[in-house]
Amino acid sequence: MDFGLAALKLVCSQLREAKETQSQNSFSLGDIRFQRAWLQGVLVSTSDAGAPLLLDDGTGVIHLSLSGDFRLRPWKTGMYVMVVGGYIASLGEPPMIKVHKIVDLSAFPDREAMWYLEVIEAYKLFYAPN
Repeated sequence: MDFGLAALKLVCSQLREAKETQSQNSFSLGDIRFQRAWLQGVLVSTSDAGAPLLLDDGTGVIHLSLSGDFRLRPWKTGMYVMVVGGYIASLGEPPMIKVHKIVDLSAFPDREAMWYLEVIEAYKLFYAPN
């Protein structure tokens, strides 16, 4: 993982536009190369058996792969969470985020509305083609 590459603030629909690059394990969105994505959304499916969680951000659904201590926490359907992690898209498999950080933001109801504004602002400032 190249931590010199930014973790892009995105929604799931933008990830569908990402193209795999020739560089190992990286993707591009326009002219920006990335390996990690920063998403926020509602958990719509959870599992005690270690299966991936499903996150819905209103534009699509993505699988979340948890490891280590994150598996021990009580993730519940309906929680609004922020996730940062490596983006993985393989042919024939649903896209996935290998979670490096996940935070329950359910106690902050304004976060969801603010998230969309943050993504739009980041796109206009950093990701939009000139």
